[in-house]
Amino acid sequence: QVQLVESGGGLVQAGGSLRLSCAASGRTLSRYAMAWFRQAPGKEREFVARITWSVSRTAYADSVKGRFTISRDNAQNTVYLQMTSLKPEDTAVYYCALGDAVNRLGNYEYHYWGQGTQVTVSS
Repeated sequence: QVQLVESGGGLVQAGGSLRLSCAASGRTLSRYAMAWFRQAPGKEREFVARITWSVSRTAYADSVKGRFTISRDNAQNTVYLQMTSLKPEDTAVYYCALGDAVNRLGNYEYHYWGQGTQVTVSS
């Protein structure tokens, strides 16, 4: 019922910038937050950034803090990830996810995921 579509990935040189977009469509019971995750070859999926849908509270992984900025457009049901000062280690498939629930510990649960968009940073 909920679809997430990422766009904006591509090839960029180290130190460059890239802006990812994630458009959400469909209906969900709750939209507590939207987030970006990434997964590099041979590595586990890792959290990148999150933004709450109501008050735009943000959180970032330490590895991207100060370089990446997550933002939202509620009217367009879109979340963005502005990436600057990109490093080769940022190379990964970036996934958009919708946090539509919370678990017993109060953590977001991500039940909807996009197909991912490839970001490749050359050295």
